[in-house]
Amino acid sequence: MSTFKNLEEAREYFKKDKFATNSGIVIDELGDDSCVCSMEINENHINAIGGVMGGAIFTVADLAFSAVINNIHLPSVAIQTSVNFINGVKGKKLFASAKCVKDGRTTTICNVDVTDDTGRLIAQFFGTGYKL
Repeated sequence: MSTFKNLEEAREYFKKDKFATNSGIVIDELGDDSCVCSMEINENHINAIGGVMGGAIFTVADLAFSAVINNIHLPSVAIQTSVNFINGVKGKKLFASAKCVKDGRTTTICNVDVTDDTGRLIAQFFGTGYKL
């Protein structure tokens, strides 16, 4: 059973995640064990060499992960995450598609693919959440 009754309730809850919301990240879809978040890329996301900063890519994946694990069990926190950066961003928008791969008694494990609006795979994120 999902924690949030609907997408709007989840969006309202995650407004408190100021770093993600101030970065322009939006929760677009939320299912029982999945989530899609997006972020329009702007000048605040660009690094010194003109690419999208790794922290911006990580943050969009992290919010999708957080939305999934907290929709499964509230409250949950990350106890381990990793990200592999695969390609540079070519588009103007990022999408993070998270999927729960294991919902255990005390932990939740999720995979998140980050793509841009050209369909290019940008990063793969793996996270383990702990159910408080």
